[in-house]
Amino acid sequence: MRISVIGSGHLGSIHAKLLAQNPNVTLVGIVDPDECKGTSVASEHGATWYATVESMPEVDAVVIAAPTLHHHALALACLDRGLHCFIEKPVTATFAEAEDLMRRAATTDCVIQVGHVERFNPAIRSLAAFKLQPLFIEAHRLAPFKPRAIDVSVIHDLMIHDIDLLLWMTGSEVVDIQATGVAVLTQTPDICNARLTFANGCVANVTASRISAKPMRKLRVFQRDSYVSLDLASGAVELYRLIENSALELSHQVPLGTVNTEHGDRVIVYDTPTVESINAIAEEQRSFLESIRTQSRAAVTLHDGAHAVRIAEWIDRLVRT
Repeated sequence: MRISVIGSGHLGSIHAKLLAQNPNVTLVGIVDPDECKGTSVASEHGATWYATVESMPEVDAVVIAAPTLHHHALALACLDRGLHCFIEKPVTATFAEAEDLMRRAATTDCVIQVGHVERFNPAIRSLAAFKLQPLFIEAHRLAPFKPRAIDVSVIHDLMIHDIDLLLWMTGSEVVDIQATGVAVLTQTPDICNARLTFANGCVANVTASRISAKPMRKLRVFQRDSYVSLDLASGAVELYRLIENSALELSHQVPLGTVNTEHGDRVIVYDTPTVESINAIAEEQRSFLESIRTQSRAAVTLHDGAHAVRIAEWIDRLVRT
């Protein structure tokens, strides 16, 4: 499969490197108006630099990793050429742009996947067999300040990762949001806390900061008879569950005590699921390529990406007013 990467910044370089290592892919080009940066990344990975999408030769698909401000126009240009698109998050700068992109995409057979990479995080994937029915979720995503990421607010830059995870985990619509945030070092919010209420009754408390001394990416999920703690940075997962004695598997579950419930005695067990060591970006690329090959639904759809942008805009609007 012939692929080009649009954007030679931090994420574009990572995508280019992984695609160049993929035996099922030919990395054709790096598209970037900056000749110096584009040529540097292209030569490093055996590709050719092109200044525009229009000057790029025929390919099957593209990875759009340019600044968010340009996602909408670049995606439209690529869809006009019939190209499958992997678009880094946030999928567009505004929800209106995302809606326009959905209307255009509906007239094509192109696969569009949005780069919400945390869906492919090994810690998240270790819960595939675990039934999630969250009642309360607490998320913290903190990072040191990086000047390269200030084209959008902390909500669209960092919090949107957790917004996507919350929408995916709950499978429910957001009906109410309370939020506060502060612009400390930039002209947009650098730290934000939001409380999201979902139609199914779940409540999520989400904090994102890009001015933290130490990084943190943690998610805690509370539901009936279960508590899940995920460290998305280290890949550590801890499960605390209330189960029947007959369901106890001593090989990997540690009993912590017994609780008497209306259904009889239950055992509190501590468990650490097996977390596979994988590169999440390489895995989302693999998923994208498989969707193209089989013409199947993308793992993270354009609708998913647009939904996350809508909620991010809602939070951003509350913070600014």
